[in-house]
Amino acid sequence: MSQEVFCMVKEMDVENISTQLAVQCAPVIIGIKISNLLIVPKKNEQQLEGAIRGTRLVYFRMFRSEKGATYLIFRRRELEQYLSQAQVQNFLKQMGYQNFSIGKVLAQFQRRYRQYMADQNCFPHEMGLLLGYPIEDVVGFVENSGKNFLYSGYWKVYAKVKQKIRLFQSYERALKEVTELVSKGILIKDIYQMYEDRNESVG
Repeated sequence: MSQEVFCMVKEMDVENISTQLAVQCAPVIIGIKISNLLIVPKKNEQQLEGAIRGTRLVYFRMFRSEKGATYLIFRRRELEQYLSQAQVQNFLKQMGYQNFSIGKVLAQFQRRYRQYMADQNCFPHEMGLLLGYPIEDVVGFVENSGKNFLYSGYWKVYAKVKQKIRLFQSYERALKEVTELVSKGILIKDIYQMYEDRNESVG
């Protein structure tokens, strides 16, 4: 997060669900990333559905504690397409997955993540796939135990560094743009539609 965005967020209601979505999920909202984690306090859970109603964004609760909940916010069609790739499915097989439908993958990951949070299991590295990270970086992270990376941004990069840096820069621009719009009182669903219309006109 840039200093400019940090200062902007300081002036906003950080407990507002729209602010939280902007800060944690801006690239997903505008359509340049498949998915993101959203961590919210328990009191904000009921506001989430209303905030993204009318969009194609889907939310899936992975874990809940006394303090709050962790959700996966994603674009279903794009995540399904990503999970259908042979390399991705091969990695999931190595992690013990046998059924690659999005519902089955999410359900199994949810169990593994909850076990991890309860200190009963090792970290489920397939989370990187559910977050849409490039397969080469997920594999590189596992094979190198998180070391020997070439660059570190939104994730640790093991290949195609220049391409990933440009991607990270686009995520930062998305964060700035969405945060600015939310600070002006524009709803997340309206921001989503604004970018959908823009993407369709470009396409």
